[in-house]
Amino acid sequence: MARPRLDIGTHGKIRVRQARKGVYYAVAEVRDYDGVNREVLRAGASKTDAIRRLKVALRDRGKAARDGEITPDTKLTQLGELFLAKFAKEVKKGRRSPTTLDQYRFRFERHIKPGVGELSIREASTGRLDRFITDVEEHHGAAAAKTTRTILSGMMGLAVRHDAIGSNPVRDVSTIETEKGSARSLELDEARELRGKIHASEKAQDWDLVDFTDTMLATGLRIGETAAIRWTALDLNAGTVEVQATVVRIKGGGLIIKPKLKTKSGYRTLELSRWAVIMLKARKAVAEPNEWGVVFTSPKGGLRDPSNTQADLRVIFKAAGFEWVTSHVYRKTVATLMDEAGCTARQAADQLGHAKVSMTQDNYFGRKQVNTGAAEVMEAVATPEPVEEEKPE
Repeated sequence: MARPRLDIGTHGKIRVRQARKGVYYAVAEVRDYDGVNREVLRAGASKTDAIRRLKVALRDRGKAARDGEITPDTKLTQLGELFLAKFAKEVKKGRRSPTTLDQYRFRFERHIKPGVGELSIREASTGRLDRFITDVEEHHGAAAAKTTRTILSGMMGLAVRHDAIGSNPVRDVSTIETEKGSARSLELDEARELRGKIHASEKAQDWDLVDFTDTMLATGLRIGETAAIRWTALDLNAGTVEVQATVVRIKGGGLIIKPKLKTKSGYRTLELSRWAVIMLKARKAVAEPNEWGVVFTSPKGGLRDPSNTQADLRVIFKAAGFEWVTSHVYRKTVATLMDEAGCTARQAADQLGHAKVSMTQDNYFGRKQVNTGAAEVMEAVATPEPVEEEKPE
């Protein structure tokens, strides 16, 4: 009867022989991940030493299998590093965002590695991962738990593609519910009032945020997108701006203009209001050239940092008496005013650069309006007044 074949990644019986005094060889047959049996040999000063060295070699061989091979015994720490390495390659190709990579790396080091990193893929059951993600949510919040769940799903998806596991256990992990308040936007009168106060603010003028916020309000662009607008992207005769890129900070690399936007829908050409065109023409007339050709630089002449700008805007909004306003409120305001003016949800989604119209409707249109139109519609439900029959004469 033929001897049964070794399973992939396993080894047979360890054999030891003495080569000469003080030199022993330990050898074992291993079935590698390409299905081929090979002998692995290690020498030692004694029988025990040779066996120990061979076992270490066999262990490390399993870890560092050919071309980053992933097996059921691969630890989640190693799987995570492989996942992040592949993600980094996608970033270099311009397919994924470097800021997303930084966020994933942070959550991996902060939560996954110390929390479940020593589990092997075969041990990472849905139940274990569910309890882990629930713990992250309880101690670090829903946002951290959602990102952690996304990373784990990507890691286990990679394991599935390497046949290390049959299905992705994260798929059945409990979803993380977050309470979303209704999208609040500026009313038209509020938008006019806030704009007037920003124009009158000395700080806003010193920090060059007057024209910057006007451009955000005129377009609904994000901070990074506004900071990346080049003069070449503007056609002030036609009154349009082409959204081509965004400013991001790369860990260890500083601020860059990233041509890759969040979605394909992010690349768009937008019409500008007349007052925005007048403002940009006036700005262009006195603009100092810069190496990036951008319309808006930082007060010191470099690229404008979205995080620093966000912090500066909070100061400006608070001083104007609009503590609740954020840069995102500007985007919601544009969408809501378009909705109120009779524009379609598709038009608003195109303006904001959303791939899905439902995203615009659910998260960017102002809600809880009194005049929903239901009162007039529901009049038809009322019981008709009894009609007196005419008596025959």
